[in-house]
Amino acid sequence: MNQYLRLALIQAHLSWENPIQNRAAFAQKISTIEDQVDLIVLPEMFTTGFTMNAADVAESMDGETVKWLQGMATQKKCAITGSIIIVEDDRYYNRFVFAFPDGKLQTYDKHQLFTLAKENEVFTAGSEEVIISYKGWRIKPQICYDLRFPVWARNTSDYDLLLYVASWPKPRINAWDALLKARAIENMCYCAGVNRVGLDGKGYEYNGHTAVYDVLGHSILEENPVEKETILYVNLDKVHIETTRKKLPFLEDADRFQIIQE
Repeated sequence: MNQYLRLALIQAHLSWENPIQNRAAFAQKISTIEDQVDLIVLPEMFTTGFTMNAADVAESMDGETVKWLQGMATQKKCAITGSIIIVEDDRYYNRFVFAFPDGKLQTYDKHQLFTLAKENEVFTAGSEEVIISYKGWRIKPQICYDLRFPVWARNTSDYDLLLYVASWPKPRINAWDALLKARAIENMCYCAGVNRVGLDGKGYEYNGHTAVYDVLGHSILEENPVEKETILYVNLDKVHIETTRKKLPFLEDADRFQIIQE
């Protein structure tokens, strides 16, 4: 088990519906990342931008982007993750793909689909909670709009890190800032959110604000907020989680419940 988990969070502009160009841009950025990083995190739909034109850009789990993630993870000897559009059994998914250094994969499908953009009319919602075990850390993956729904993120699985990848637009960035901090506090965990920057093909603007909060809701990035293309580094410490939860055992007082899918 690693006491520390070092993250590299890539806040980037995305080329609209252009997986080849986006993969090339991220490959260049990843090539500059220091060797001691454990996990590289990319934004939501990092090969296309947040598009509903799934039929034009969707890939299979045997497609180029998944192979690219596996290759990058193996090459950098660390895990790499982000979400992409996947087609499977004639259904489209906004899928969080986590590539381990040995090339193995674990996935999570976005549960809360963004009805304002009619994501629910194009994509199929995921229904399974996923916990990723990596280097002794338990990571719960989430995607963008999931952030607004605290029940779905509730820490009933004793996880250490709540990890969001997003395309969260500038007009609502105040909610992003507030909710990431709230999720860390209420779940007594680290909470990290990686957002994109720039304009998309629909003219929506994104201004980043990639952030990481500790168990008490303190920002642990040297600079916050950041509104430009950049790579942000942060170290997470398992001892911080354990000592804080022992001193302040708030999770033990939480209501017990079970989510029932309809």
